[in-house]
Amino acid sequence: MTQSSLFARPAFELPPQVADLVRRGALVVLNDSGGKDSQAMRILVRAVVPASQIVVLHASLGDVEWPGALEHAQRHAAADGLPFVVAKAQRSFFEMVERRFQTRPEAPCWPSASIRQCTSDLKRTPLEREIRRILKARGGRLVVNCTGIRAEESHKRRALDPLRVSERNSRAGRTWLDWLPIHHLTRADVLQTVADAGEQLHPAYAAGNERLSCMFCIMGSRNDLRNAAIANPGLYRRYLDTEARTGYTMHQSRIPLQLLTGIA
Repeated sequence: MTQSSLFARPAFELPPQVADLVRRGALVVLNDSGGKDSQAMRILVRAVVPASQIVVLHASLGDVEWPGALEHAQRHAAADGLPFVVAKAQRSFFEMVERRFQTRPEAPCWPSASIRQCTSDLKRTPLEREIRRILKARGGRLVVNCTGIRAEESHKRRALDPLRVSERNSRAGRTWLDWLPIHHLTRADVLQTVADAGEQLHPAYAAGNERLSCMFCIMGSRNDLRNAAIANPGLYRRYLDTEARTGYTMHQSRIPLQLLTGIA
């Protein structure tokens, strides 16, 4: 870390509730997608929490995930001496879409901003299942579940409480906090944090991507969708074919994917 960057930002500290649970031996889970925000979160949290209490989790999105995202997260976790666990959903993204189309053909079959089935089915549920499994194996009852969501990303994310008790998961004697460690950081803060640590971002960013999630995210920018179409034409064609066959568009704008990317 350079001297100038050291004094440019306040030191990263644990909120009192989190610090208390860490002192009591809580499991600290870092949900790592392989993207820049997850990467900055790991760097900052690892600096203030013992490695023995941290586990890095990656929700595998299968063939709709950016190639190398899992490996990118795994490599940095290993360099930090942190265990790395992959959480897998019971069905794939396209199986989820196809099932919705078959059961309710009169309704849009793709996830939407209001019905984030991709998040619940492919990320949150598998991740929470793995956290419960790890807690049971360790004989623990305290967990701090960390996600790299930032207020700057959207109005909806700005309104999120960066620290809250998960009522759904605080059961059977468990205390479960959901924490957004970098909620207050800007994009520039994130990039500087990664640079100060001497780490590289996933190659998709060098190609111009703004975010790293599904290659064709339902809320992705035109730029990111076009980059994905260029990087993986086979997967792009599968999205186009599914749009054509079901009659529904995958993007929240309801603009056909081909028009968004400009690629036939």
